[in-house]
Amino acid sequence: MVQPPPRTALTGPALVRLLARIGETDVQASPQPLADRLSHWLGWTDAIALSTVLSAPAPAVGGPAGTPARSDGEDEAQRCLSLRSALAKAIVTDGVLAPPRPSTRDARHARGQQAQEVPEMPADYAVFRQCYLALQQKMEADIGDLRTRLRNRLAAQSSAMAKLAALDALMERSLAVRERTLLGAVPGLLGKYFERLRKAAQASEAQAEAETEAPTNSNSGAWLTTFRKDMQSLLLAELDVRFQPVEGLLAALRAR
Repeated sequence: MVQPPPRTALTGPALVRLLARIGETDVQASPQPLADRLSHWLGWTDAIALSTVLSAPAPAVGGPAGTPARSDGEDEAQRCLSLRSALAKAIVTDGVLAPPRPSTRDARHARGQQAQEVPEMPADYAVFRQCYLALQQKMEADIGDLRTRLRNRLAAQSSAMAKLAALDALMERSLAVRERTLLGAVPGLLGKYFERLRKAAQASEAQAEAETEAPTNSNSGAWLTTFRKDMQSLLLAELDVRFQPVEGLLAALRAR
């Protein structure tokens, strides 16, 4: 069975650790504080907009009677949980990443005979790339809608919370391009990993054939299984990263 490259000793978010391993990159933690690193992602127009939001007085909030619409956030917490579960399920059960397995009855078919394996799809990375991009787009759209909804609820709580909602909206707009660029590079990194695994499997098969002087029939299953599992892990780790702003807004909404 093809073994994935050894893990690095890097600590940090799961997405960073997985990308370092798959990319065979020795990543070191940055000595710069987070605020300094984040400043490099903001242009001068973003900096002006950020300063304006921070220095502006908190907007007035209240219903017809001038009373803020308070909420404990439990309904939104359930909504967040449902969406996260749905997106995780979409990743885990995707047909490209989790092909159907033979049923128990099929596995026991004909005593003394091996159950027939489910045919592997062609080892074409284009199929996996399209799958990754589609799931990325779904996460971005669904989480973006939820984030907007949480900001609207937060803005109705108090003047301070309304200011926080405005700040989050600004940061989302300012960082969107950089975020798409960075996360959009993941499929390219996965493509290189796919080719490394395939070439390693081919070399292993060639060596086995030379030693046994007989053709082998590995059906490419082992390395594709490794690749699928790592691709799923990357998508789930990306889901965690994309949900972090949502978790922050939800925590603010539930704060008393």
